Amino acid sequence: MGKALCVGSAVTAAGGAGVTAAALLGAGIGVPAVHAVATLSLLARTRTATGRVRPRLMLLAASVAAGGVHHLVLGQFASSPGGTGVPSSVVGLLAVGGLTVCLGLGVAGLVVAAADSGTTLIWLRRLLDGWMIAGSLLTLSWVLLVHRADQGGDVSGSLLDLGRVGTDILVLGLLVALRFSLRRDERTSTTVSAVALVLVAVSDMLRILLPAPGTWSGMPLAATCSMTGLFLVAAAPWLPGGASAVGVDQREMPVVGVVAAFVPVVVCVLAMAAHTLAGGHTDVVMVILAGSVLLGLGTRQGVTHADHLRITREAAAREAHYRTLVDGSSDVITIVSLDGRVLYISPAVLQVFGYRPEDLVGARLPLYTHPDDLDELMQAVETLREEAEAGTCGPGRYVSCRVRAADGRWRHIESTISHHSDGLMFNSRDVTERAALQAELEHLAFHDALTGLPNRALFSDRVTHALRKRTANTTPPALLLLDLDGFKAVNDSAGHAAGDAVLVQAARRLQASVRAGDTVARLGGDEFAALLEGEAGACPFRTREVAERILSALANPYRIGSTDAVVSASIGIAVATPGITPDELLHNADLAMYEAKATGKGRISIHRPQPRYIHCETSLPAVTRM
Repeated sequence: MGKALCVGSAVTAAGGAGVTAAALLGAGIGVPAVHAVATLSLLARTRTATGRVRPRLMLLAASVAAGGVHHLVLGQFASSPGGTGVPSSVVGLLAVGGLTVCLGLGVAGLVVAAADSGTTLIWLRRLLDGWMIAGSLLTLSWVLLVHRADQGGDVSGSLLDLGRVGTDILVLGLLVALRFSLRRDERTSTTVSAVALVLVAVSDMLRILLPAPGTWSGMPLAATCSMTGLFLVAAAPWLPGGASAVGVDQREMPVVGVVAAFVPVVVCVLAMAAHTLAGGHTDVVMVILAGSVLLGLGTRQGVTHADHLRITREAAAREAHYRTLVDGSSDVITIVSLDGRVLYISPAVLQVFGYRPEDLVGARLPLYTHPDDLDELMQAVETLREEAEAGTCGPGRYVSCRVRAADGRWRHIESTISHHSDGLMFNSRDVTERAALQAELEHLAFHDALTGLPNRALFSDRVTHALRKRTANTTPPALLLLDLDGFKAVNDSAGHAAGDAVLVQAARRLQASVRAGDTVARLGGDEFAALLEGEAGACPFRTREVAERILSALANPYRIGSTDAVVSASIGIAVATPGITPDELLHNADLAMYEAKATGKGRISIHRPQPRYIHCETSLPAVTRM
């Protein structure tokens, strides 16, 4: 809509300027003067252009200037050859020379645009398109000229005008052929130039068809059309695309380009048929022109076919290259339709998962995905599917999931899901070893290297989490802190290896003495801790029962080689109270443990901030109270 408005405005403004110039200056002075305006406009645009656009604009400016010289010679000298003293042969020679230079430079300017980029076949096809358009219009013009001769008109006086028509048509044909080499937003200048050349050609044809220059309301029609076209030529280089490089390396041809190739042939056939039906005779020139159009069509089709074969070979080479890259990649590349059906999967799936590619083609998502990872995977797929249906292409999605291999083991997979012309593309990589290493590093960071129990950092996090999730309706957690009595003597007498063996056995006994949901940790040295959740915090008797079980298990002899080692433990118990912090709870348990050690070791002590009475199913035995 915007381009049509721009073209319409340019044509309207140029039409008004052409009518004004024709009324004020007349045909003899006005046409050469407007040629000069167009030449200056092209030269001014040349100063701001770069690259191969500059020689193109300079050649076109020279072509317009040569056309102005041609009109000036005919208008000023030919009208009064006796008054100027210039022989008519010289005038004719100058007129023909100006016309020849105009034609040569104009065609050269557009050929420069076509030949500077792209393959030989492409720009040759463009030139053939231009010739076919020009040849068909030349045939039509010649038919009109012959028809005028058959009607008894002056043919010799119209030959020079026919030369001007030929110039216009040849340049117009090349211009139309090159128009589709530009992007859509850069075609305004080319469209205006085509309209300008059509008006110039109409002006020259009026001089052939009319016995005398026609007028309309006193205005010379031919001169008005010519000046209007030249004003458009002056405006064209300043419109969008006026200084754009013609991208003739475009390989794909639209359907309209294929069908349009037959239009010039149809024009020639219709013109010659109408001339014959009207009783006219067919001469050699007419046959040669029409034959050249047919020859151009045949050559063009051959060039197009050759270019198509070249494109096919290049596409096959690129496909083989990319297939080699895909087949040799360790990543699994999968193409899935929008309805979730597998269209293609790379051969790497056999190496990574153990499945044959042909067995998976046609299957539907999810493919052997772990049930816990299904929601994340299908949510990403659904988001991309909605984007594809809406015509938008957002960024890809990253998904990490587990996939069951053919041997039954779960493989950790990282996949990047992106849009594809056939649906969605998955680029999946096996990161099982990396996931295992990461899990091992995380385990080492939060677990004791000797016993495998949680370390102080993880235990503090578990205590914080237990206190945070506590509500008015849940029982408070209890914390047991214990220290091995007599361990230093074993470690000093039997050695560190024996001491480590005692710690490992103590950790196993401690873990076996609590429930599966409780947390046992080694805080350092021979100091251990246990976090009891559930009814233990609500009833101190339950907590003490667990502590006594631990105390009994740890007091059993430890078999170290051929000898037995005996150690005991002192246990301190602290129950969480409202508002207590993890550090305070651990500190209370530490105070209770030292209280147990102070009373003779191998004992249990419960920390109670203040006396309170708790009713349990079994009476509470006497315990040491701080």
